[in-house]
Amino acid sequence: MKVVGLTGGIGSGKSTVAKMFAKKGVPVYIADDEAKKLMTSDKNLKEQIVHLLGDQSYIENTLHRSFIAEKVFNDTSLLKKLNGIVHPAVANHFNHWKDKQTGKYVIKEAAILFENGSYKQCDCTILVTAPEEIRVQRVIKRDKTTREQVFARLKNQWEDSKKIPLADFVIINIKLEETLAQVNKIHNKITL
Repeated sequence: MKVVGLTGGIGSGKSTVAKMFAKKGVPVYIADDEAKKLMTSDKNLKEQIVHLLGDQSYIENTLHRSFIAEKVFNDTSLLKKLNGIVHPAVANHFNHWKDKQTGKYVIKEAAILFENGSYKQCDCTILVTAPEEIRVQRVIKRDKTTREQVFARLKNQWEDSKKIPLADFVIINIKLEETLAQVNKIHNKITL
């Protein structure tokens, strides 16, 4: 079974694109969502996170996401250490999940697929892009956040210009109907 990596910078619309593939019956693994679940349910992972970031990482056994985000998105070495703890657990979880799926391919949606090198375990990759200002406005609206907070997160992701040469397919996500047409075209190529 093929593994198709799906990625894009914050606010690019990769989740929207993932849903379009899911509607076609393609199994989709959302790495960020699964990471959050594992960070709450996996005792060993929780202990490592508390050791790295402190007891405030959890409030009443629930991941204190805003505390963690504020710490790691302003300290690249801390972010790297956190990713070094979480990413191997997510990769292992993905492999178990994939083994239970059926179909010609699965989608692994991950925000930093290229940055962390996990694209190398994919048979092909799809990059979702959109102009930066559209992305920033989407995130401000979605997360009820500030421009400064969005840019703090953006600086930890590669520019699209660095990702495009690594991608097998690029979806420009501005208008939904055009995005869906691009998804249909890619789906047909992958299932050939």
